Amino acid sequence: MCGTKQRKSRSPSTSSSASVVDSSGSGAVTKLVDENGVEENEEKLEFVWRNVIIMLYIHIAGTYGLYIWFSGQLLYTTIILGFFFGYVCSFGVTAGAHRLWAHKCYKAKLPLRILLAFMHTVACQNSIHEWCRDHRVHHKFTETNADPHNAKRGFFFAHVGWLLVKKHDDVKTKGKKVDMSDLEADPVVMFQKKFFLPLALVVAFWFPYYLTVVLGESPYKAWHMVVCRYMLTLNFTWLVNSAAHLWGPRPYDKNIHAVENKVVSSLAVGEGWHNYHHVFPWDYKAAELTTYNYNWATAFIDFFAKIGWAYDLKTVPERVVLQRVHRTGDGTHRLHNENVGVVHDDDNGVLCNNNEEVLNSWGWDDKDVSREERGITIILNQQAKSD
Repeated sequence: MCGTKQRKSRSPSTSSSASVVDSSGSGAVTKLVDENGVEENEEKLEFVWRNVIIMLYIHIAGTYGLYIWFSGQLLYTTIILGFFFGYVCSFGVTAGAHRLWAHKCYKAKLPLRILLAFMHTVACQNSIHEWCRDHRVHHKFTETNADPHNAKRGFFFAHVGWLLVKKHDDVKTKGKKVDMSDLEADPVVMFQKKFFLPLALVVAFWFPYYLTVVLGESPYKAWHMVVCRYMLTLNFTWLVNSAAHLWGPRPYDKNIHAVENKVVSSLAVGEGWHNYHHVFPWDYKAAELTTYNYNWATAFIDFFAKIGWAYDLKTVPERVVLQRVHRTGDGTHRLHNENVGVVHDDDNGVLCNNNEEVLNSWGWDDKDVSREERGITIILNQQAKSD
């Protein structure tokens, strides 16, 4: 979303989470109704039992891993490796799949793309292609039945439940409208997609387990710590879909569900400043913050920008951010009441228009990103077209 235009949004208090109760005698049936009073097609949930069993095992074995960790039964090398691979996973998802590939917030040269693809494979959260497809659909159709992890269906569904059931038909049909041609033209993405399962089994599970055992840990404890690390990184990522859409202030746009959540940011290396992110999805910082406060993914990107591997970093001017705060924020921003949000001509001479509505976009290369939105965006470390 641009700071100079107000997008179509669904207010948390007045949106399609409204329900109608069928009292025909066959039992109460809750139906979702959109903001225009039109009933959404709410399908019956169908469990994917394979996924249910896998998730149960991950959380039972992972919880036991937590027990042996906190009861002091592990070697210090095992704990260090757990943190190391945990951060590898986190940066692969946040700086890689999320900000680079899903939103096109910046560009990366081939060595960095290979590194991020490897790190994302260690995270084992589906292939980059599938991860980005679901995430683009989430931004394009947020909080509707076409949103894979629609937070209006509750915390559990948005957190993990969506992975335990078949996708709603709207996710499939509307998802086909989201352009993925840019990722399909990236050989790194397509290589990882083609060989994802064997690669993930090796780098996400076998290699961390083998290395832990080589350093002296018992095989039993080593395996449960590998599963524990996997369980924690999954849940930290899922909190962005659940908690960061439910609990927290909305300083940039009070009309959308995404919120600012410091706890989520601290656990997900910077992905919890979610109200800002849904307003400006192509900002490489995914936050307004001028420091690395709970935003280590931004520090990661900045480091690789300094050595020339990351470039064309996109961000939004403070002036535009504050205009948006003043116009649509919920009043919790520290500068909300300052006289900084008065709408005026942008530097490029385009008059800000508060009343025009534009479609949600998933990121920089989305066709629904307007010329005005591109015009106000600052691009750092610009380079000529590279690999």
